Amino acid sequence: MKNSSKSTLNKARNPLFKKMFNSAYKLSLFMFFCIVLLLGIYSLTAPQIAHEQREAMLKTFNKVLPNTLYNNIPLEDTLMITDKNALTLLGSKEPVTIYRARQNQQPAGVIFQAIARNGYSSHITLLIGVLPNGTVSGVRVLDHRETPGLGDKIEERKDDWILSFNGRTLQVNAQNTPLIADDPRWAVKKDGGEFDQFTGATITPRAVIAAVKNALLFVHQRGESLYE
Repeated sequence: MKNSSKSTLNKARNPLFKKMFNSAYKLSLFMFFCIVLLLGIYSLTAPQIAHEQREAMLKTFNKVLPNTLYNNIPLEDTLMITDKNALTLLGSKEPVTIYRARQNQQPAGVIFQAIARNGYSSHITLLIGVLPNGTVSGVRVLDHRETPGLGDKIEERKDDWILSFNGRTLQVNAQNTPLIADDPRWAVKKDGGEFDQFTGATITPRAVIAAVKNALLFVHQRGESLYE
């Protein structure tokens, strides 16, 4: 009786196991074809996506450093900054890439990111262009979480305030040393400086001004070594 019961049980299990195996096989086959399809799509679209990202980045670069000033490809001429003191000036905890622009192999400017860590709501990420003589060629906000209608005036599409950095430099003494502490220009007008403040949102412009000023100090300290 026992053997007969086992035989009956085994016969009942076999179709069930076979059905489970077939289902698992079909599912595995389906997943395999899906992966192959996705890889195929990626291989076809990746070059186009990379090209579009590259063009978008260059377009952003041209907003802070006009492409009429250089004839190389900054994306292919870079310098990585890892020094802690330099990164502190740039407000970054991670290495910062410096994109170098050249005109006929001569220095034409640098483009890099800096972070204002004392914004009203959060950090403010900036893209800054600086000419070889230490003059700001342009500043744009890449990312922020400032209050809509108030702090978001740092965006070019909301206000032209960010353009007020164009042509700015650090005041230096006879030894060509920046007079950071004695340069009252780098502040909002409320604090005796030359930059407009936003009604109800003074913290945001203060943070951006300080970040750009520190970025210029970084460029001044590095000097020609940025292009080596």
